[in-house]
Amino acid sequence: MIINKAIIPAGGLGTRFLPATKTIPKELLPVLDKPAMQYIVEEGMKAGIKNFVVVTGKNKSVIEDHFDTYPELENFLRSKKKEDLLEGLLKIINSTNFIYVRQKEPLGLGHAIWTAKHVIGKEHIAIFLPDELIFNPVPAIGQLIQIAQQEKCNVIAVREVPIEHTQSYGIIGIRKQISPNLFQVRELIEKPSPAQAPSNLAIVGRYILSPTIFEMLNELKIGVGGEVQLTDAIQSLLLSGEKVFAYKIQGMRYDIGTPIGLLRANLDLALLHPKYAQEVAAYLESLDKEYLMIQSKSQSIKKSPSISL
Repeated sequence: MIINKAIIPAGGLGTRFLPATKTIPKELLPVLDKPAMQYIVEEGMKAGIKNFVVVTGKNKSVIEDHFDTYPELENFLRSKKKEDLLEGLLKIINSTNFIYVRQKEPLGLGHAIWTAKHVIGKEHIAIFLPDELIFNPVPAIGQLIQIAQQEKCNVIAVREVPIEHTQSYGIIGIRKQISPNLFQVRELIEKPSPAQAPSNLAIVGRYILSPTIFEMLNELKIGVGGEVQLTDAIQSLLLSGEKVFAYKIQGMRYDIGTPIGLLRANLDLALLHPKYAQEVAAYLESLDKEYLMIQSKSQSIKKSPSISL
């Protein structure tokens, strides 16, 4: 089983980041010094994936521009001896292939994946959700590829969440635990209440799926949230007799689908970056001292005797 093609669904409206995302795709919002989606592509490259199918929507053509050459800018940087500023991006452009597919209606993740069916064929496919960044020496999607090749099955990434948060995720039910981090899946339920959740293992944004997933998506109706759910299609794969495994993904994970999540990712990566770490750490320390002073003054005011007029 060779996995050399990935789907990146990038057709969402990005409403959580409005008005910033009115004209800038949320997938290109910066995480430190790179657009979020560039980290996704780099992860795929490290796992040996060279072909990326990007499902886009209205006002997303700038994604195509980012992963394309810009001779005027490149020549300018070369003249200033600053070629290194685009070195990583040019490596992507020169060693990968991009196919762009338009999602005509924002009908959910399952529909976005189904939209790409005509460019995939009869091969297993990797799927990245660009809202989730995962950093590990062994790339997250590479971890799943290894299991998919070993077990000859579908594999999804999971992580533990507090049981009260299950209604924000797709949740798996476990048929059998293979190892501390690997499970054979019995069922998948999209956004169950805590009382209905079969476990606290939530699906996160990495998948290796067989081409049968497109048949399952073709038969699906609108699900939870008024959208076509990928989780429901994977459940249909299970019912059709295909095996689905779940792996507790290893690495630092950031949900950058919210402003707070994006801020956390930026802060953490800045603190790990040799160029920025010292200055950012000093700044955060100064903020902490200032915050403590403000809190101290606030408490003093509250304890002061009130004045009656």
